[in-house]
Amino acid sequence: MINNHEKEANSPAYNLSKLVKDKKDSSKITDDTGDKPEHISLSDEDFRIQLAEVIPHLRAFGRSLSGNRDVADDLVQETLLKAWGARLRFQAGTSMRAWTFIILRNLFLSQMRRSRFKSEWNEEAAAKQLVVSAGQDQNLMLGDIQRALGQLPTAQREALILIGAGGFSYEEAAEICECAVGTIKSRVARGRVALEKLVDGENLASRHNSENSQRSALDMIMDEVSDLSHGH
Repeated sequence: MINNHEKEANSPAYNLSKLVKDKKDSSKITDDTGDKPEHISLSDEDFRIQLAEVIPHLRAFGRSLSGNRDVADDLVQETLLKAWGARLRFQAGTSMRAWTFIILRNLFLSQMRRSRFKSEWNEEAAAKQLVVSAGQDQNLMLGDIQRALGQLPTAQREALILIGAGGFSYEEAAEICECAVGTIKSRVARGRVALEKLVDGENLASRHNSENSQRSALDMIMDEVSDLSHGH
């Protein structure tokens, strides 16, 4: 069934206006068997609004995966372009955040496979990371955590970020990572243990004995990513 109700798009946020000229004819997909609900696409205007709302979350997720602000911004830009190009495949009423996280994650993994960048920690990336205003001690602790996070396997790192900081359910995280719910739970459990061992270990030992050291490493990461997602 042809969708004749698409609204003419205005200039989309975050450079999406460049894509309007490439707009293709749209269609809604109806399942002949009646087993699946009718596919309903958002109007261009509604899609653009929802897409703009998830940009801060995409940026935070990209930085958490790559450890580099510039790389993350490139990932977000490409994610937005791909999402806009595939907007007719997005089911109205479902999670825009989860849908775009899948796109960003796939882009990240594709770039890793092509060896265009690595997610390893480096000092240049560290200098571009969030600067916490709560004092020097907390900055040092956060630096340790960032280094530890960068040493975790990608699967564990993204599971911690999705569940701990992203606020996704295990089911949603499993869909994003294309794995079983039990696998996500296992990655979160192993990642939390590994992260705190790294932070407490000799190589990444905290350089202070303040009360901040009593906080969970994951708690501090959640604080950081929460700040990032709010644009700080």
